[in-house]
Amino acid sequence: MKRSMEEKLDWIRSPKRPNIDDIISGVFTDFVELHGDRLYGEDHAMCAGIARLGDMPVTVLGQRRGHSTQQNIDANFAMAHPEGYRKALRLAHQAEKFSRPIVCIVDTPGAFCGVDAEERGQGEAIARCLYEFMQLKTPVVSIITGEGGSGGALALATANEVYMLTDAIYSVISPRGCASILWKDASREIEAAEALKITAQDMLRFGLIDGIIEDSRLESVLYRHIKTTLTEALQRLSGQNGSQLAQMRYEKFRSYGIFNDNI
Repeated sequence: MKRSMEEKLDWIRSPKRPNIDDIISGVFTDFVELHGDRLYGEDHAMCAGIARLGDMPVTVLGQRRGHSTQQNIDANFAMAHPEGYRKALRLAHQAEKFSRPIVCIVDTPGAFCGVDAEERGQGEAIARCLYEFMQLKTPVVSIITGEGGSGGALALATANEVYMLTDAIYSVISPRGCASILWKDASREIEAAEALKITAQDMLRFGLIDGIIEDSRLESVLYRHIKTTLTEALQRLSGQNGSQLAQMRYEKFRSYGIFNDNI
């Protein structure tokens, strides 16, 4: 079913939409959440742990949204602090050590931009994720399930294969933020979203993602689609050694964009 941009934005912001906890329960088994970055503390906006995808042990990372106001406050509305990204990176290196594939569930309007986050090195934490995820010698697959906003999303989307749900968006800035900057009018966010070309269909056409996972308002169907996509992707990647996986990832991201030197 084709939905308008307004319908897409309404859905990705809906508290009824499945969050990472729902997806973990519906797709994986034996999930054990792990905590802390071993530098500062625990960030509830970042969910990280180990689980099984069928018979395959995997590490699962992703931003957490809540279904209630209190849950969203506890998870800082899916906007992670630097300790959240450092926790994700710590678990990514653990996965590499034990040859576990990494699955990232991306769903954030962006990393938290408060003063305390900047004081603790928000930019460095995201940059470190980009740099070190690029070199991981284990398979990495990312799925953007709702909002994929700015560097906060890209930190967990430096993967061998990247997918989006049908109604998800992926953008350098939120449509509302873009409208506020360009026109000083946040109410023009639909116009901004359409101009930005941020839908899953746009991303696939631009070659920035590897495929679209059919969204479904029926959660059991959605989980089946996600599980099938992850299983097939990890089976494809399992035939590559660590150095090949890192090189594939590097070449994938180096190929993005069109450049013109005739100035």
